[in-house]
Amino acid sequence: MPKNILITGATGLVGKQLVPYLQKQGHQVSILSREKINIPGVNVFVWDVDQQTIDADALKGIDTIIHLAGAGIADKSWSVQRKQEIIDSRVKSAELLYKTIKETNAPIKTFVSASAVGYYGSRRDEFLWENSDPGKGFLADCCIQWEAAADKGMAMGIRVVKVRIGLILSKKGGALAAMAMPIKFFVGAPLGSGKQWMPWIHLDDIVQIFTKAVEDETMQGAYNATAPYPASNKLLTKRIAWHLNRPVWPLNVPKAVLKVILGESSILALMSSNTTAQKILDTGYRFKYLDLDEALKNIYG
Repeated sequence: MPKNILITGATGLVGKQLVPYLQKQGHQVSILSREKINIPGVNVFVWDVDQQTIDADALKGIDTIIHLAGAGIADKSWSVQRKQEIIDSRVKSAELLYKTIKETNAPIKTFVSASAVGYYGSRRDEFLWENSDPGKGFLADCCIQWEAAADKGMAMGIRVVKVRIGLILSKKGGALAAMAMPIKFFVGAPLGSGKQWMPWIHLDDIVQIFTKAVEDETMQGAYNATAPYPASNKLLTKRIAWHLNRPVWPLNVPKAVLKVILGESSILALMSSNTTAQKILDTGYRFKYLDLDEALKNIYG
């Protein structure tokens, strides 16, 4: 049954692919943006999370919200102010959406929120299920608050789904582009021990998982959106290099060096998350890309 969907963060990596895909499935799509933009076949409404303002017409006729909005985790160094901006952009935006739902009595039935595997923190080789305890550190704290803000919809009778996203593989940008850059310039090397698990997922699968979360009314709660077989940092680095026809240095980049260069945000490259995808598989979802090399082959051709 076609849905009338409102998307936040629609101009990001996931949103840009999700909007046309949902349209192809027959859904009506509207978006919330910080400024008026033109997207074919899409109703665009303006909001300002900092000022807590939103176009009151944005929720008219909407039954589903996909909440992707949030300041980039790796865009800037993690000052105290920046870390608060990262959290507020996720939490306050969700709060504004729910406040508007109450004020307008909007008939929202489903709220699908992005989250991240950062929820688990760095856990070495431990298998991480959706019911595993949250981790420690800034990323875990951010995800805990992010998901708690999304969960407030449950008290309003709204079905809430939280998609814990891993490392997205895409030729259109994101973390893969950052990893591939030094490799392209012949200075690629595993980071830290190189043994840390990096739960990856192809962008096509992320888009299809969000779509399934919209359409499958049996889905509820958190789901790891990661391919069933995570790769170590060393393996991922080597396979990217192979597909780019580049060498990999035999020495790893020491953890201490990364901390000097990146500061606290070095955890993005060093954390180990050995996630399981069993819960999403149990819904009947079938991954388009199960194999790392197939995913990279699609990206690098």
